[in-house]
Amino acid sequence: MPLYKTITVNKDTFIAIWKVDESEEYLGEGIVLSQNCQLRYDGMKSEMHRRAFLSIRHLLALYDYVDEDLIYNEAGKPHLKDGKHISITHSHNFTGIIISSSDEVGIDIEMQRDKILRIAHKFTPFEEYRTLANTAAIVRKLTIVWGAKESLYKIYGQQGISFLRHINVSDFSFADEKTNAEILYKGDKSQYSINFLEFEGFTCVYALRLS
Repeated sequence: MPLYKTITVNKDTFIAIWKVDESEEYLGEGIVLSQNCQLRYDGMKSEMHRRAFLSIRHLLALYDYVDEDLIYNEAGKPHLKDGKHISITHSHNFTGIIISSSDEVGIDIEMQRDKILRIAHKFTPFEEYRTLANTAAIVRKLTIVWGAKESLYKIYGQQGISFLRHINVSDFSFADEKTNAEILYKGDKSQYSINFLEFEGFTCVYALRLS
């Protein structure tokens, strides 16, 4: 089934994840794109990107939104015309959205891959993870941390933030499936809740800004 998973985070916040295994033609049926989005779609060279793009419009439809309801600010951060918060993610054959009427939100899906070991030092103090049992566990944990920081970056929506210097994710165990984080940037401190789940070699992380 294309709709892979839905999550009710709280009474105001919902997540939907799509596994993209349909053809581009099938996904395009019934989808009407705005002029700007049509131009973006037409400029995509990758069929996988076009299919993912269309699948996100199907996810929006689950919550009674159409493409015209989705707008982007100057920084490229998505918003909904009715004022609700939204975040969007795409990784290989999975796409996802999180929508909230009460909280600023971010979501990120990442494939778990060993290549993250090579870039870990750029986004987190890597020594913290050397006590884990094996390489697979380190990859899993680093992927969660990266996804958390990506989600927070999407919420904050300002260029210049360093994943390494400005975003801190509290330590956690896999069994927790949640943690906390903070952003400290130019004297401004903000707090966030982080949740994560794993499926089919992928990690999904979502964040909510705490008041």
